[in-house]
Amino acid sequence: MTALSPTAPRVQVDPDRWPDVARVPLSLKARGAAFVTRGIFRRAMAGLPVRVVWPDGSCMGGAADVPTAPTMHVHDPSAFMRRVGSAGLIGFGESYLAGEWDSNDLAALIAAFATGVDALVPAPLKRMRSAYLARQPRAERPTPENARSNVERHYDLSNDMFALFLDPTMTYSSALFVDDDESLQTAQHRKIDRMLDQARVTAGSQVLEIGTGWGELALRAARRGARVHSVTLSREQLEWTRAKITAAGCADRVSVELCDYRDVRGRYDAVLSVEMVEAVGLDYLDGYYAVLERSLRDGGRAVVQAITMPHQRALETRDGYTWIHKYVFPGGALPSPEMLASSAAAAGLVGVDALSIGSSYAETLRRWAETFDGASEALARLGFDEVFRRMWTFYLRYSEGGFRAGYLDVQQLTYERATA
Repeated sequence: MTALSPTAPRVQVDPDRWPDVARVPLSLKARGAAFVTRGIFRRAMAGLPVRVVWPDGSCMGGAADVPTAPTMHVHDPSAFMRRVGSAGLIGFGESYLAGEWDSNDLAALIAAFATGVDALVPAPLKRMRSAYLARQPRAERPTPENARSNVERHYDLSNDMFALFLDPTMTYSSALFVDDDESLQTAQHRKIDRMLDQARVTAGSQVLEIGTGWGELALRAARRGARVHSVTLSREQLEWTRAKITAAGCADRVSVELCDYRDVRGRYDAVLSVEMVEAVGLDYLDGYYAVLERSLRDGGRAVVQAITMPHQRALETRDGYTWIHKYVFPGGALPSPEMLASSAAAAGLVGVDALSIGSSYAETLRRWAETFDGASEALARLGFDEVFRRMWTFYLRYSEGGFRAGYLDVQQLTYERATA
């Protein structure tokens, strides 16, 4: 196999829709960055349990002689190195979207990279992180002015697209598995029911949900006899959930509103929020927890399911702009457990329970990714191109790898508002 020209991505790319995927950096600066990156890449791979296969068939990596190891097939080394040298991990992802590299097990490859993340970035570059990392665009900071557009860019892509890979409940967050052989729907209901139990939701409870999703939690709370007020910034999810609640005969117990969490008013017995805190932004965590506290009656409980990362990593990357920001979740940020504990304490909430379910998220993502992989024809019929398909494959497997490695975790956190 011969190397391809760095100006010719292997995937057909619409330059108007995907300008940075269609364009490979060709400047002298990019060539110099590629030269430096090639040496760093080779040294880093030597210490990881992976195989990297080049177009001429040669292999490198800590598991170069192990055919079953997670393998990265680099089809266009020149383009790959220029992208990574010029844009770091954003370039790494864009190179995948362009088809310049592939993997036999993308999640396992990413897990290996995540486990050896300290080796991938040399110490001198870590000290210069703030100088070379891209910064979050001002228009994507999760301010009240930007929050809705950030949400729309992800959650309003297409309900039909999400339905291609989610289970029938349309639950887009980590399930809670007890047995890997059980259905995803069963595990999703276990997750939701545990949160409702932790919040002590029963008949007559007044419940606030921050972040509606596609309505399954609100529906299950209503079926317990609770009255639910759910807020979202996604119009697509709003319409889907209202129709779902009406079809289930629960419209008298559930109201769904297009509303920023900062604008919520009233007091409730319970507040629930599933994987919404990631969209809040680290600078706004105190305000988010203040909303939880002021929305609870004395003795009420809030349950938050949150994706987290190690504290030091969260501090190091808090101002960065990543591939995930650029292509999947604009304005998002993963907090550390320490950050969440600090903001909860500042708001006057008392932590009463915490459950880590990161391994369940790895399994959830694996199932989503496998289902998504089998839906390429249906995806194309919805009008999504090959770059989009690769983007979501990369996103799902990238996330799965992070949870497999323990680099990411997800926790159900229960808080109580002290009685005056």
